Amino acid sequence: MTAVVDVDGVRLTVPSGWWIWKYDDSAFHRNQFQSFAGGSKAMDAVALGGGVLWLVEIKDYRRSRRSKPSTVFAEVAAKVKATLAGLAAARVRANDPAERAFAEQALDCQDIRIAVQLAQPTSPSRLFPQVVDPVDARIQLRREVRAVDAHAECIVGDINSPRLPWTTQL
Repeated sequence: MTAVVDVDGVRLTVPSGWWIWKYDDSAFHRNQFQSFAGGSKAMDAVALGGGVLWLVEIKDYRRSRRSKPSTVFAEVAAKVKATLAGLAAARVRANDPAERAFAEQALDCQDIRIAVQLAQPTSPSRLFPQVVDPVDARIQLRREVRAVDAHAECIVGDINSPRLPWTTQL
C-alpha cells in the first residue's frame, strides 16, 4: 500500500513498503523541539525505504514570491542539520511512541539523501520571476549539503522527477 503526505498543497506518494512522515508538522517537532536553542526549522518530510532516509523540502514559488533567492540552499542546509538533530532527540524523547519508532527507523538507515523540489512560474514575469536558476540549482544545493549528501537532488520546474523514488502532484 502506498503512503501519501500533503506538503502545503503538494502531494508526495511513496512506493509500497516505504513510509513518509511530515516531520515539520509532527507533535515532537512543534511541541518539543522547535523552540530548542533559540528555535529550529525542519525539512518538510522524512521518507524511508530500502534502507535510504530521504530528507525532503518542497518550495512552491508559483504563487508566493521570495525576496532573497540566494539563501534558499543555505536555509535547506540549516533545516537538514536541525532535522537530523531532531530525529536523534525524538528517538529517545518523543512523547508519542509512534514518533519515537519513526525516528528510530529513520536513524537506522544505511544512507541519507536530500531532495529539494522547487516549483517556479512556467512563464516568468516581473511580478513572478524565476527564483532559482535551474542550471546551477543542483550545484548550489550540493555545495551546501555535501557533508550529508554529496549527490543531493534539486528538481526545478516540473518537480515530478524519475530521479526521485516518489511521485509528486502539484
